[in-house]
Formats: sequence, C-alpha cells, structure tokens
Amino acid sequence: FGQVIYHHLLSEDKAKFVLWADIMFVAKVDSNNFPRKPTLKWFKGKWLDLSSKAGKHMQFKETYDRNTKIYTFEMNIIKVVDADAGGYRCEIASKAKDKPHCCYFDITVQVCAIGPSDHYKPLTHTGDRTRDLALDFSVLLKKRQKKKRVTEEEVNVWDILKKAKACDYEKIAFQYGITDLRGMLKRLKELKRLEAASMFLRKLEPEYSEEKGNKVTMSVEVADPNANVRWLKNGQEIKPSSNHTRTGTGDVGKTPGHLPLFMCIHAGLAMSVGLTQTGPKQIFTRADHVSFCRYVLESEGNVRSLTINKCNLSDDAVYECVVDEEKCYTELFVKEPPVTITKLLDDVHTVVGEKVEFEVEVSEEGASVQWMKDGEELNRETAGSKYRFKKDGKRHILIINEATTEDIGMYYAKTTGGESKAELEVEEAELQVLQSIADLTLKSSEQAVFKCEVSDEKVTGKWFKDGVEVTASDRIKISHIGRTHKLTIDDVKQGDAGDYTFVPDGHAISLSAKLNFLEIKIEYKPRQDPPKIHLDTGAGGNKNAITVVAGNKLRLDVEISGEPEPTVCWKRGEQKSPPQGRDKREDSCGPEGAEVSALEGRVRVEKRKGLCSFVIDGALKSDEGPYSITVSNPAGDDHADLFVKVVDVPEPPLNVRCTSVGEDFAVVTWDAPPYDGGVPIKGYLLEKKKVSSNHWTKLNFDVFESTTYEAKRMIDGVSYEMRVFAVNGIGVSEGSASSAPFMPIAPTSEPTRLQVDDVTDSTCALKWRPPEKIGAGGIEGYIIEYCIEGSDQWVQANEAPVEKNQYRVKGLPVGEKMLFRVVAVNPAGQGVMHVVLCFPLIPCFTASLLYGKPLEDRSVGIRNSELDSILFIRTAERAHSGVYTLHVQIENTSDSADIHIQVVDKPGPPIAVQVTDVWGFNAALEWKPPKDDGNCEILGYTIQKADMKTKEWFTVYEHNRRPSCTVSDLIMGNEYSFRVYSENICGLSENPGLSKNTAFISKSGLDCNPRPYKEMDMTRSPKFTAPLVDRTVVAGYTAAISCSVRGDPRPKIVWMKNNMIIGEDPKFLMQNNQGVLTLRIRKPSLFDGGRYSCRAINDLDKTRWSASWRSEVRLNLMFTKAGGNRVGGPR
Repeated sequence: FGQVIYHHLLSEDKAKFVLWADIMFVAKVDSNNFPRKPTLKWFKGKWLDLSSKAGKHMQFKETYDRNTKIYTFEMNIIKVVDADAGGYRCEIASKAKDKPHCCYFDITVQVCAIGPSDHYKPLTHTGDRTRDLALDFSVLLKKRQKKKRVTEEEVNVWDILKKAKACDYEKIAFQYGITDLRGMLKRLKELKRLEAASMFLRKLEPEYSEEKGNKVTMSVEVADPNANVRWLKNGQEIKPSSNHTRTGTGDVGKTPGHLPLFMCIHAGLAMSVGLTQTGPKQIFTRADHVSFCRYVLESEGNVRSLTINKCNLSDDAVYECVVDEEKCYTELFVKEPPVTITKLLDDVHTVVGEKVEFEVEVSEEGASVQWMKDGEELNRETAGSKYRFKKDGKRHILIINEATTEDIGMYYAKTTGGESKAELEVEEAELQVLQSIADLTLKSSEQAVFKCEVSDEKVTGKWFKDGVEVTASDRIKISHIGRTHKLTIDDVKQGDAGDYTFVPDGHAISLSAKLNFLEIKIEYKPRQDPPKIHLDTGAGGNKNAITVVAGNKLRLDVEISGEPEPTVCWKRGEQKSPPQGRDKREDSCGPEGAEVSALEGRVRVEKRKGLCSFVIDGALKSDEGPYSITVSNPAGDDHADLFVKVVDVPEPPLNVRCTSVGEDFAVVTWDAPPYDGGVPIKGYLLEKKKVSSNHWTKLNFDVFESTTYEAKRMIDGVSYEMRVFAVNGIGVSEGSASSAPFMPIAPTSEPTRLQVDDVTDSTCALKWRPPEKIGAGGIEGYIIEYCIEGSDQWVQANEAPVEKNQYRVKGLPVGEKMLFRVVAVNPAGQGVMHVVLCFPLIPCFTASLLYGKPLEDRSVGIRNSELDSILFIRTAERAHSGVYTLHVQIENTSDSADIHIQVVDKPGPPIAVQVTDVWGFNAALEWKPPKDDGNCEILGYTIQKADMKTKEWFTVYEHNRRPSCTVSDLIMGNEYSFRVYSENICGLSENPGLSKNTAFISKSGLDCNPRPYKEMDMTRSPKFTAPLVDRTVVAGYTAAISCSVRGDPRPKIVWMKNNMIIGEDPKFLMQNNQGVLTLRIRKPSLFDGGRYSCRAINDLDKTRWSASWRSEVRLNLMFTKAGGNRVGGPR
C-alpha cells in the first residue's frame, strides 16, 4: 500500500517530533487487487492494538474514494507526550487468514525550547499530561534576556522554507526578517533544483548471482556522506525491533539522535545493531558483534553496503536501496550447488533368486537420486513390487528382491551433479543333487531302476554305461519328470551289468552306480565250441572306436563264448606320442605290443565266465591308442581290434592383451590354446575385473567364436584386467593368465566459449574455456587451427599442444576474414572440434522460451545476456508445470533444448472412504485415491479412528501404501468412525476423507434386557460459585482476575471491559480450567484500569431465561513516579 505520510504542527526540530505537537499519519490503500474491503490495524510495539486506545488523545478516521477506489486511513495523535515514543506499524489484509502487509515507522519525542512567538502563549492545564512537563516560569519572567540568547545563526531558515507550504513563505520571511521576497524565492528554487539531483554516485548492479552458502555484498555510493540509507527486500524494510540495540557512547552532556537501525539475523534469532550520531562523528558497533549476523550493513565514507552471509534460497529476491525519495533496484539469484556422488556404485555378480542391493552416497541429505536401467527410468509406478527404493541420510539404495536373468544390465544413479553406473550379472544357480543313484544287485529277468533327483527341473542329461551313452529301446526306458531322472531296464540280462553314470547337460558333475548281475549256475554237459568274441562298442561311424572323457572310468565288457572256456589276451597296439605341452604319464597302458594282464591297478582286466572286462580308472591322454583282444581254446581262436580315444577340456588361451581402448569399451585379443582337448574349440568365455577388486565379472554367457572381442559398458578412468576361457564339447578350460592392466579413456568434448580477445593487422588472440567433459585422461593441451573463410584448407597454428586457455595466432594474411577452431588433446587422442568462430565480427545470439507456443506468462521471467539466458519464476504454481523449450539462434544457426518443470503441492483427500466389513474386533476399510495427487506420486495414507462417544481421533496406521487396511483391537460395544489422509512428498492432505458409515463392535454371546432407566436431568443454567473481586494492581506487572462458574451444558464465557467485549486482543489471555475462569492482563497500564465483567451463557440460559449470569469487578491500577511516590486510583 502507499506511503505513510506524517505531519506535525511545530517545525523548530527537523528530525524529531516536538513535545505537545499534533501528528497525523495517513495510509492510502489501492483496493483494485483486493476481493473485498481491506482491514487496517495500527499497532505499537509487537502486540498493542491502538484501536483500544481510541479517544481524545488518539483519533482514527477512514474515507473511500469511489472514482480511484482508494481507501484513506488516518491516525491523529493529539499533543504528543513521552509515552508516545517508540516503534509503530500498520497492517493491511483483505481476509483473516491472509498474511498481512506491514509498514513500519518510529516516533521520537524531544522537549524543545520555547520560541519567540510563544512567550505570551497561555498555558492550559490538560490534566495528568502536564505533570510530566517541567514548567520553566523563568522564561516568562526573563523573556527579554532569553530573546537575546537566541541568535539567527542557530536557525537555518532555508531548511524551514524547504519544508513549509508556499502559503506560509510570507509569514516565515516576516518572522526572520527577510525583506527581499523575490530573491528568497529565486534562491529557494535553486536549492530545490540542486536537491533534485541524483543522490547516488554509483548505483547497484542490475543483478547479482551467487551459489548457495556463499557471501554476497551489494554496495552503492551516495553523494551525501551523512545520507540515511534504507535497504528493502521484496518491498519490506530490513528493520529490527529496539530490544537488541548496541550503540556507541556519545559526548557527555549531549543528547544523541538515533539513526535508523538495521537487522542482523543468525541461527533463527533476531538481533539489531545500532548506529548513533553525536555531532559530526559516527560510531558503529564492534566488528566482532557484527560478524555473527546474516545481514550486515556497513558505512564507510560515501559507500553503503549490504552483506549477506551464507545466502540460501530464501534470499533470492529483489533488493532496494532507498535514499530519501530516490531508489535503486537489483536482483539476487541464488544458485543451488549441484549434488555430487561421494560413493560410487559397485558391480554385482549374483545368481538367480538372490537379493541385490545397489548403494550410492551423495553429498547432501534429502537430495533426489534418479535410478535408471539401460537408459530407462526406474520409479515406484513403473517398477512395481520388483524394485524397492530406500533412503538413509545421504545413502540411497536400490533393492531387487529376487534377481532373474531379465535384470541383467547396466544400472545408473544420477544426481544434479554427476552419475554413477554399475553392471549386474545374474547366473543360474549351481546344480545340487537332492538324491543320488544307488548300486543294484539283480537276478536275471528282474527290473533295474536307476533314479536320481536334482535341484533344477529344467536340466536335462544323458545316461552312460561304462563310458558309452545309453540309448532308449523297447527294453530300456529313459524318463524325465520334474526334477527326477530315471533309467529303467526290463528283463535284466548278464550283459546289462556294469557302471551306469548320469551326466547333467551344461554342468560339470556326474552320478554313478553299479549294476551287479546275480548268476544262477546250472550244471550241463560240457562240449567243445570254437571261441567267439561278441564285441559291441555302440553306434558310430567306426563301431570299434571307443571315446572316453579324460578322468572318467572306461569299462569295456566283452562277451566270450566257446567250450571249453577260452583264454583271453589283451594287447596294446601302436602308441601315439602325447601332444606338445602334455607330459607322458608313467602309469599308462604300457609300451607298444605289451600285454595287459594285470588284475588290479588303474589299468586292469577282469575275467568272469563268459565275460571279460577291460577297465581303465581315470583315463589319461596317454591311454589313447589301438588295442586288440585274442581268445583261444582247443577248438580254435578269435581276434578283434579296437581304438580308445581320450578327450579332455582344452588348455587355456595364451597371450591375452588389450589392443585399443575408448570411453566405455576396450578391444581384447588372444591366441588359441595349443591343445584343443581332442575336440574342436567351440568358442571362448571372457571375464573382467577392476584392478582394485578381487571379483571377476563375466562379459559373455554365450561362447564367442573369434579371438578378438570388444568389451563394452566399461567405466572411464578405471583400470581393468581380462582373462579368457576356451570351450569345447567336453567343457571349459582353466582361465588364462590375466592381461596387463589397461584403462578406458575417452576423448574430451569440445572447448567452450571460444571467442576473439584481440585483433591486430596480422595476429589474433583467442581465449576459451576448458571442455565440460574431460574424463579421467585429463587434458595434455590444445591444438589451434585456422583457415580463410570459404576455404577448407586448415592450417595448424601451434606445433606442440598449448596448456593454457589462450593463444595468439601470428602470421595471418592482412585483410582476410579468418575461421578458427580449437580441439583438446589427451592420451585417447584429439577430442571434438569447437564450433567454428570467425572474426572480426563476434556473432550475438538471441534466445526465446516456448511453452508449446511463445511464452506470454508475466509470472515467468526471462533474462538474456551475451553469454547466458536465465529463466526464473518468483512464485511457482501448479500451472507452471510442463515442458519449456529454449530456442537459441546465432545468425543462421539455431538450436533448442527442453526443460521439464514439475511444481508439486499437497494432495487432496481420499474419496469414497467406507467400512466394507466388520468381524470380531476388526473392521475393514477401503477408499479410492484422491482426485488431486498434488502433481506427484502418492506415498501412502494415514488412517485415524474415533469412538463415537468421545469423538477423539487416534492414529492407527501411517504411510499405508495400499488403498485399504484392516483396523484391529477395537473395543466391544463401541461404535467407530474413520478418516484417511493422503500423503506425498509435500506432506499430508489438508482435509481428510471421512468414512460414509461406521463400524459397530457388537457384544457376542450376551443378551441383556435392562429395565427402563430414566436419566436424571442434570441441565442447569450458569451460576457463579465464586464471583470476581475488586483488585488494585501495579502498572507494568502482569495481573490476573478469576472466578468460577458451573452449568450444564458447558456455558460459553465472554469477558468484557466497561461493557465492551474483549476480542482477540493479545494483551489479554483468557483461560478456563474445569470451570475456573481466569483473565490475565500482560503488563497493564493506566488505560487498562476499569470495570471488568464475565458473562456465562449456555443453551438452557437462552431458552429459559431472558438474561445471562454475569459477575463484575473493578480494577484499580497504581504506578510509581521517578521520585518514588505511588499515585493512582480508579479510572
């Protein structure tokens, strides 16, 4: 609202009001922006409402102009006394709940000597006010001598004329003996013209920009070193109360005049520092007292400065510096520092079904962290129940309850000042054997069943008999049901005896058992038959070739027939030399042509009637080769040849090395293993690990066929090691030796803000800023290139990279328009070239902001400079949410970027709250989410219950996620009502959602038929049991008067003073404790004396009685004068 204007009748004192002068304060309010009539209140100090002091001494007036719609409020103080000195304010508001606008002003009262025109002015007795004025009758008796003492040098007539009205010029000139009225007017006009000149030699800067937590200093230079400067923030003056004032000491015998005070705020407390004026010298408070303040005002010569220590976001405002009627403005922009990541994410390697946690630590508590997976954002809406987000101070945790192979990927944690990423790898869990197969001993024609159970029902496998795969037939059945694998052999024969093994596919485990055949001997008459070898080595191209895995057991059962029983001889044929890199074992099958006849040991022959078994325990590569069996008896002989092939896992690859690196990738190559295990190499598996870690992470789950691999998703600036595994049909080799450590390094981005600093006839000085993205490799220097406009022949200006951010290019052709470009160099090579810049013309850019269309909202401010563009919204509203597009154009080149702004607010109440079921001591509630979610996610709900008897609300659940709950532990026989608050990041909703119905907890198993009971009528009209008693209190000390009353229903209490109701006056505190009524008066003054009454009213009193009960008391106040005499009396 408008300025507060004051007038006083006497003008001998220029800075303060004169004792016994009349003052008028005028406040003008423009009501165009108010929905209803504004209300204005005048206050003295913090709490005293001056409307209660209306009378002869203080008068209030209100007028309204219908044409201009301006309200005028006036406050007149008749004959000012010393008690009127102090701080005043007026508050204006259109609604009771609105924050009022305030205007502050001070009144200082000083006794003035009686002037020449007042010598014969009669004195009028005005009651008690004259008691405080010391009457000097010697002035009247010695008026001539007093007149001689007053000289014209003590009065500055021009100051009086500048403040006086034009109609009073002639009177003042006659009073002070000025005869040249025309010369007086001419000189007065010249003085006013000089005063109209600017009061500022140097004004505030257009704007100040500083980061949060730093110190900001705003200074101006004024023309008058004694000028009084006021600082305002958003239109409100930075001004304290006078309770914490420290001033310097003035000269003895002089009355110092107090200049305006300035506010210092620190740690939530208000503190004021004073400035006093004693003659020509100004004294400030000590520097150590000011150093702890948030706002520090300093004055040094003509310079006035305002310093804000540790500025925060609340200091982002418009500041004004006011000298008399002249003002200068500035804006302070407080930038919030970016939130950085202090603890990076770690890679995680786990198995299916395990719990995974990614933890990151940021620099500030309460900061927001954005989680992403492979470029897609993870939040509570899209993640569902799979992901959980946890905050613990500066720690932010992403939790995956049960990891699956679908969760494999790169996870990111992003803040406003950086990001961190980590890789998640999920493997299938190791296979566990729940039930192994057992050995069997069976007779002929019985059924053999081998059964085993593993942990994964999806795993398949193969059955082997003595190292040879078993195939299904009419007699042999292989089944797989769930986690159970079964081999069934019907009508067991002697040839079925042997070692049976189950090997799961893709797992390096095997389960073995032995089938023993129980023979039944039958005597028969021997006969002579020539021997016969019945050899069956299984299916395959070569039926006499047997393949066995190294380390496994080979058992070859050969049926032999013939009478009498033939003799058997096993021999090893030509022996192949072991491959390069493998040692020849001493316990091999023996040299070429050697007979194998051992009955015990690793390589042995087991003989039974009609059956001869060749057994090798733990087959070795040296066991590979041709073998022969010869049987003979008197009737003849037989011979058979076979070949045993031993296969194994390959040896590890050799010479693993990194050939090239990039920002997030590395190219690795290696040599194939010297020995492939007898089976062709299918491919390779790779693992990586950080040098500082012992944890290896797989890079590929499917075999990679080439010997060169590009590893991706690596972190720039982190040292890694690699190792490779070879894979064939048998299994996976051991890991290779680790590669030499290497570090992915990215080229830098382009340098920024490249511009021409100076131009001569043949040289040009350039300067630029470092690239925004440097990487772990740092910057070794810069390379500058130039060419003539229109040409593509770029010339390098410097031979070696330049370390500084500036360079002068020499030897340029005179008169040509040149183009320049700068590129940063690091160990990864050259980065991105900067945008081409030409001289001597430096192009300027134009920026515009779009919100779907050109932005026309006046509440959104835009400030463009030569180097940047700032968007600021002083008071953000929900309507400001959306996508803003910044369009920048430099000559014929343009670019745009989107800015996403989301303004959030408290949510609305839940809807359709109802009790759906009641059983036992429980009640089920359901509701629907609020229509207005506050433009952000609903975090939960708070449920409260209330007994219909007491109607007191108690909280049942907090942060309930679902739109339903069950309330337990209700009391039998009570009826309950419920209400629900919705909650988001801004807090709980303003209003709750009330349940449409109630829950009644009925008494089960009880049937009571009480007699009709007539309740006693306890209602009664109010009656004072202890009346008020007259009191006499001392002024300045808190007083209390009390009485007691009873009545049913509970009566309403009204306190009155002199038959006027005491409203919301903060000076009075009204209490009601179990019918005992107390009225406390804070620091009463003479104006608080009078007749106080208390009125009690209830509904019964209104219906049955025409008047209410009341009790009265007369309050007398006493006060003590300076001499010690106590005076007072009833008012």
